[in-house]
Amino acid sequence: MARCVWPIAALAALLLPLAGCGVLPRAERPAWRGQAENACLAQGRVQASAFVQPAHPIDGPGICGLEHPFRVTALSGGAVTLNAPQTIGCPLTAALDDWVAKSVQPAAMARFGQPVVKISAMDAFSCRSIDNIQGAKLSEHSFGNAIDIGGFTLADGHSVVVVKSWNGADPQERAFLREVQAGACEIFTTVLAPGADVFHYNHIHLDLAMHGRTSSGPRRYCKPKPVPQSTPVAVPGDGLPNPPPIDEDLDVSQAGPPRPVGFAGGLNVAAPRQPVARAPAHYDENGAFVPAGQPDDPDATSAIGARPR
Repeated sequence: MARCVWPIAALAALLLPLAGCGVLPRAERPAWRGQAENACLAQGRVQASAFVQPAHPIDGPGICGLEHPFRVTALSGGAVTLNAPQTIGCPLTAALDDWVAKSVQPAAMARFGQPVVKISAMDAFSCRSIDNIQGAKLSEHSFGNAIDIGGFTLADGHSVVVVKSWNGADPQERAFLREVQAGACEIFTTVLAPGADVFHYNHIHLDLAMHGRTSSGPRRYCKPKPVPQSTPVAVPGDGLPNPPPIDEDLDVSQAGPPRPVGFAGGLNVAAPRQPVARAPAHYDENGAFVPAGQPDDPDATSAIGARPR
């Protein structure tokens, strides 16, 4: 028996120093992320300015980071400020500008007769796993490819805050938030708003994750499903059948301070999972009352009853 154990022990002793010297392969960031950044820059979709400043490349921890980050303090050429500087990539910066021009400002002018001058972001670049769960995939936030929107400020100083206004008393504020969410679903590949799940009760999550394609374009996740505001435009297909539906992890951002996340050997290692945060009592997508600590399910009917309209 000893004769068999000795060669194995000797081999292990030989491999351990090699692992410490980094000879073993290190996880690499998916190539499509750098390609998307380079394509965005080559197309001139983002131009450096006083409000959009190129930053140094971010490499790590692990595979977190991006090749060409920007420090963004305002969108729309400075017309729409952010509540704090955000580090994001070129594709997300360009998509946000498109969203503001095509959806946010038209909705604000239609509902309030004035433009949005400030957007409040709750989170952008943050190297962490989805929901900070050990073993989960890295969030799109880890690559500067996601941002969480908490509210909007109009030219007269009036604020439309997602957590208060999504199911609030003001019909114009409710309509405005649903219109900007619907517009986001045409630009971003993931849009999660209040009613999507218990974690998004206070913000709208936007990202450009690669979910694959259907016969008519990129696969998109938009929850809750927006109510059409106009007649939908038919998108020409490629003649091929759609791929089967897939159910994959989606990023969620919990309220409260994030838990520390460490990295070992190039792999994401999250802190031990804590009790999941639950939303306070509120009304869901369809106006049904959801007790404190219950998930927000737009397809479920509350046993307590619907809110008076």
